[in-house]
Amino acid sequence: MTLTPAVAIHRRIREIGREAWDACAGSDNPFVAFDFLDALEESGSVGDRTGWSPYHLTVADEAGQVAAAMPLYLKTHSQGEYVFDWSWADAYEKAGGRYYPKLQCASPFSPVTGPRLLVRPDVDPDEGRRMLLGGALTLCEKLGASSLHVTFPNETDWTFLGNAGLLQRQDQQYHWFNRGYADFDAFLADLSSGRRKTVRRERRLAQEAVDEIVAVTGADLTEEHWDAFYGFYMDTGGRKWGRPYLNRAFFSLLGERMADKVLLIMARKGGRWVAGALNLIGGDCLIGRNWGCVEDIPFLHFELCYYQAIEHAIRLGLPRVEAGAQGQHKIARGYLPAEVYSAHWIADPALREPVRRYLDQERAAIREEMDWLAEEYSPFKAE
Repeated sequence: MTLTPAVAIHRRIREIGREAWDACAGSDNPFVAFDFLDALEESGSVGDRTGWSPYHLTVADEAGQVAAAMPLYLKTHSQGEYVFDWSWADAYEKAGGRYYPKLQCASPFSPVTGPRLLVRPDVDPDEGRRMLLGGALTLCEKLGASSLHVTFPNETDWTFLGNAGLLQRQDQQYHWFNRGYADFDAFLADLSSGRRKTVRRERRLAQEAVDEIVAVTGADLTEEHWDAFYGFYMDTGGRKWGRPYLNRAFFSLLGERMADKVLLIMARKGGRWVAGALNLIGGDCLIGRNWGCVEDIPFLHFELCYYQAIEHAIRLGLPRVEAGAQGQHKIARGYLPAEVYSAHWIADPALREPVRRYLDQERAAIREEMDWLAEEYSPFKAE
C-alpha cells in the first residue's frame, strides 16, 4: 500500500472519524480508541483551556483513506503525563530557554502502555511510523515547540523511535501476570505461605467492613454509579494532584460509548456507595485506572483495586492486570515490576545532551532496581 507524502493535522479527533481512526488503532487498547479520546475532547477534559490542545496527525494512502494516525497534543505544562520532565523544564528555563510549548504523543492522563504510532494493518508499519514521526518533528518546528515526547508506547514503537534517534527512557510499573490460574485460590496457592495468609486476612477484613462489593459493566452502568464514582475521584484527585483532570461529563460519555469496556468495582456500606475502582477491559489486559473513597476502610483499596482485579482477569481469561503508576506495596499483592517506556526528541543540543547522559544512567538504575525488587520481595514461592 503506497502512502501519500502529505501529513494532515486535525484539531479535533472527530475530523478523522471513528471508523478511520480505529482502523489504525485496532481494538485491543481502549486508551487509544476513538471513543475514549473523543470523550476527553467532547467533555472538555482535553482542549486549549486545559493545556492539552489536540494536534492529531494522519497519513493517507493513495486512495485518500487514513492509513496511519498519531494522538498528539500541544502542551503548555507537564501535568497529567506520569513521565516527569519538570526538572528538564526547570533547568532549561533557568538557562534562558523556553521549554513550553512542547508536543506530547500520549493518551491523556493515562499511564497505560499501548501503541502510539497507529498504522493500519495492511500498511507497511515502518513506513507509516516514519511518516508520522517526520510529521510530528515538522510540526514541532512550525509551532515553536521545544520537544516531542512519546509516553507509554509499546516496546515496538519505543524501539522504532530509539532507532530513529529519539532519546529512550525507561521506568517501571507493577503488573499481575496470569500463570494459567483457574481461580483466585489457584493464584493464592502460588504464593508463599506467609503472603497467602496475609492476602486472605486483608480480603476478609475488607469484605467484612462493607455490606457488599459489586462489579458493574455494560448496560448495568447507571448515572448513579458515575455520580458516586466521580465523588470518589474528586476526593482522591484533589488530595493527590490539587486539581483532578477529568470532569463529570467525561464519565457519562465513557459509560455511554464504552460501557462494555468498563469494569467498575464498587463497595456499599450503610446504604451508600463508599469506594470504587475503575478498570477498562483491553484485548489482553485488565487496566486499573482510577480509585477513590469517601470513608477510610482498612484494606479496601487492596481489595477493590488489586484482588478484585485479579479475580475478574482470571474470569475473563486475560493474561495480566496493569494496576497503574507507582506503588511498591503492590509487589506483596502479586504485582511484579514491569518495564514501561517513553521516547523524547529535544531540539536544542544544549538540553538534549545532558538529558541523554541522564537517561543512560537512569535506564541502568531502573533495570537494576527491577531485578532487585523481583528477587528480594517477590511474594511467590521460591522456584
